[in-house]
Amino acid sequence: MLILSRKTGQEIRISDTITIVVRRIKGDRVRLGIVAPKDANVLRAELLDKTREAA
Repeated sequence: MLILSRKTGQEIRISDTITIVVRRIKGDRVRLGIVAPKDANVLRAELLDKTREAA
């Protein structure tokens, strides 16, 4: 696992097509923006787990 520290407005790039932007930090919550191609599935882990359980 890679662990990074970022400040508001800073980005993390995953390949040439996916960018994660730190939009806001408030208390123990971090708001992220994700820029990805439309064909890329971007889901929260708990939703992906529920989808797998239902199948």
